[in-house]
Amino acid sequence: MIKFVSESVESTVDFGEKYAKTLEKGDVVLLFGEMGAGKTAFTKGVAKGLGISAEVTSPTYAYMNDYGGVLYHFDCYRLSSGEDAEGLGLTDYFYAGGICIIEWPQNIASALPENRKRVTIIKTGENSREIIAED
Repeated sequence: MIKFVSESVESTVDFGEKYAKTLEKGDVVLLFGEMGAGKTAFTKGVAKGLGISAEVTSPTYAYMNDYGGVLYHFDCYRLSSGEDAEGLGLTDYFYAGGICIIEWPQNIASALPENRKRVTIIKTGENSREIIAED
């Protein structure tokens, strides 16, 4: 387990970039944190660490953004079950060989693969966050 204290958005992005170096193709990362905690900032850092130069945005309305098959970024906030994710074909990407980062994974818990990592971002102040990364 890794614990990191971030004092800014930039620091969260930097941590995500370093965290990317621990990931392998096919990894699924469950990303927990309340609205505005910094989940997308963390994902921007992961993308940077994976060599992705495209702008990373929250896939709130698209459900999933595909960054060249290297990174799949999910936002499951508007889903209510694993069946919703399966019906949209989102679960196919869990086995597509890229790295999956899933925001609001608790909403699709029944569809998640067995092997996964967990990152929790906790707001501790206006700009400060505690980030806990677990295998």
